[in-house]
Amino acid sequence: MPDISVTIGMQQAWLLPAMPVVAFLIISFFRKLLPREGDFLAVIGMLGILLVTLFIIVDFQGFFHDGEFHPGDANVYAFDWVRISADNFLFLIEFSTYIDAISVVMLIAISIVGLMVAIYSTGYMQGEDRYGWYFAVLSLFVAAMLLLVTSGSLVWMYLAWEGVGLASYLLIGHYWERQSAAEAAKKAFITTRVGDVGLLIGIILLWKATGSFDIQTIIAAATSGQIGETYLTVAMLALFAGAVGKSAQFPLHVWLPDAMEGPTPASALIHAATMVVAGVYLIARFSPVYEVVLVARDVILYTGLLTAFLAASMGLVTSDIKRVLAFSTISQLGFMFVALGVGAVGAAMFHVLTHAFFKALLFLGSGSVIHATGRQEVEYLGGLRRKQPVTAATFIIGSLALAGIPIFAGFWSKDEILHSVSSYASPFVYIVLAGTAVLTAVYTTRLVLLTFFGSPRDKSAFDHAHESPSSMTVPLLLLGLLATVSGFFVFDAVGELFGFSGGIGYLVYLHHPHAFHIDWAFASVATVSSLTGVIIGWVYWHGGAERAIKARAWSPDLHALLVNRYYLDELYQGIINRVVLGLAGIVAWFDKKIVNETGVDGGAQFIGYFGYRLKFLQTGKIPNYALGIATGILVLCVMVLARA
Repeated sequence: MPDISVTIGMQQAWLLPAMPVVAFLIISFFRKLLPREGDFLAVIGMLGILLVTLFIIVDFQGFFHDGEFHPGDANVYAFDWVRISADNFLFLIEFSTYIDAISVVMLIAISIVGLMVAIYSTGYMQGEDRYGWYFAVLSLFVAAMLLLVTSGSLVWMYLAWEGVGLASYLLIGHYWERQSAAEAAKKAFITTRVGDVGLLIGIILLWKATGSFDIQTIIAAATSGQIGETYLTVAMLALFAGAVGKSAQFPLHVWLPDAMEGPTPASALIHAATMVVAGVYLIARFSPVYEVVLVARDVILYTGLLTAFLAASMGLVTSDIKRVLAFSTISQLGFMFVALGVGAVGAAMFHVLTHAFFKALLFLGSGSVIHATGRQEVEYLGGLRRKQPVTAATFIIGSLALAGIPIFAGFWSKDEILHSVSSYASPFVYIVLAGTAVLTAVYTTRLVLLTFFGSPRDKSAFDHAHESPSSMTVPLLLLGLLATVSGFFVFDAVGELFGFSGGIGYLVYLHHPHAFHIDWAFASVATVSSLTGVIIGWVYWHGGAERAIKARAWSPDLHALLVNRYYLDELYQGIINRVVLGLAGIVAWFDKKIVNETGVDGGAQFIGYFGYRLKFLQTGKIPNYALGIATGILVLCVMVLARA
């Protein structure tokens, strides 16, 4: 029997997107002929992805020596897809896969969360219309994301990038008969397209400067000074625009809260391990270039900082349980971009990993609540820990990780980000980010208290509540375990257990591996910040939340500002209505009156009229024709004589 671990490795990374693509095609065309509309194929595909990922990790570990990765070409698979050569011109697009530490971290998150979501969905989506189609699109979504994080070519990365956008559009608009879902899908698709235009411009600029779409070739050219500073800055800012759209950063963050109109398991996948972290992955992939483009790095830093704070503040007043988690996602992505902005790529990717587990847990936990009660407004919940003990316990674990409470996963990764900021950024950045951590703990505590504690505020919803089936609770338990222990991978001893020379700082490397050093002074500050937020949340929202209700009267304008999301949606809608549609009206008038009626229709009418008049010259009388010929000859003679 052949050794599968040898035959399947980094060069077989193309299998990862191939398996869910096959599942997508089979389910799409034959779901009505398959048992349970083919949901098992999606689950099997996700399980296959996890197994192949494990083989890739084993192969990857074999080239990891002394804290460094020395694969040679063993981590690359490539062949010519499009090749055009003429004289000294060569246009080449390769299909290529590239595996390194950053890819491995993403594969771990996608494979585990994807499998948990697929299993969970078999229970949550049971009996829904378009049941099979949901699993088909879910497989397509995962396939696009896997292609994105394994691609070695910017062209294929861009195709996968747009594939993720298409699949997210289909998932968000799954309940398309609801106008709110249809509008949310369109909003997500159009908003992210704004950023995608920037990404495409950046790709074209980098190809023009290097003559290659190969990511590693571009990185080598950029870091060696072969591209002009101003030109490179523009190109990298354009790439970041794509990240802003996909990862819902200010000012293109407005689509993500409305994306909650899709099925909850799909929301978990979008928020935890796929679409929204694509932007983080993109910047991390090009991090060696951003190290030499300081202007772009500063833009990344302050964009992430502003986004993290604004989203956290909006999460304080949101009543929809899924939307609270959506604002939390936006805020945590801001933390990741802050880390990338100070060059702490290891800390950012560490937070990507831990965030994937606890955010998937929280979204699936919210889905369990919605599935059991039919309500998702926290004002109508309460006391559910008595009806849903497993859901409550796992949701609390995810909340503790999100709030950054030791020993849970979010504490370790968030602490690394704060420590990196304290070392490489101004005190202002650290203070704002620490304050955002406090707000995170506040709205997380509020969410837990209003949902699972206190007295039921909707008796019918409470009476209807029940614990979810095992297909839903087992993923919750597994993710709860990961949300608890995954943070310990920061320690060197834990990394060594998995065959690496150290913890995640040695795994997620750039030029030189490094160990994360836990500064217990800063860790204490982070702990105090989180506990302060928990205490504030408890004071204002325990019991009947009387203090929180009274607090609204202190500053109703501030409350209205937060509830209305800083009126950014209204601002954008006003710009669309008055500027975009106004310009569109002018263009439409010009097209109709000038181009069509005057140019096209008018030209046709003129030719028709002129032809109508010319027909009268055809009399059939030879003397008339002779006179015309003679007149023409006379005119030509006069013209010749005049020029002479």
